Amino acid sequence: MEIKPIRSEADHGEALREIERLWGAKEGTPEGDRLDVLTTLVEAYEDKHFPMDAPDPIEAIRFRLEQQGLDHRALVGVIGGRSRVYEVMHRKRSLSLEMIRRLNERFGIPAEVLIRPIRSQRRRRAA
Repeated sequence: MEIKPIRSEADHGEALREIERLWGAKEGTPEGDRLDVLTTLVEAYEDKHFPMDAPDPIEAIRFRLEQQGLDHRALVGVIGGRSRVYEVMHRKRSLSLEMIRRLNERFGIPAEVLIRPIRSQRRRRAA
């Protein structure tokens, strides 16, 4: 496969197949360099054609806790007491700047994710 810009789904598929073939190539080798260039091209194409929204702050917090094998109790003292944790995690209270700072420092959750508006939960109607 000749390395060229990815302009179509067919180009994208071809690049992915080549990446799969090259996967595990050693860095600094011609195959490793080819893999590096192709992954950069695929990332650029996917960023343009399949953009992903940043996660909801509450979902990001839940995900990070799950990654670390923790539950909501780990938030006590980071964002406040038990009642404050409940309010935030149930979307009844927004994150304050100080909460965002502490979540970023303690759990490494990017501040740019935490400052996004929290999506409200839609209540289901009884059928």
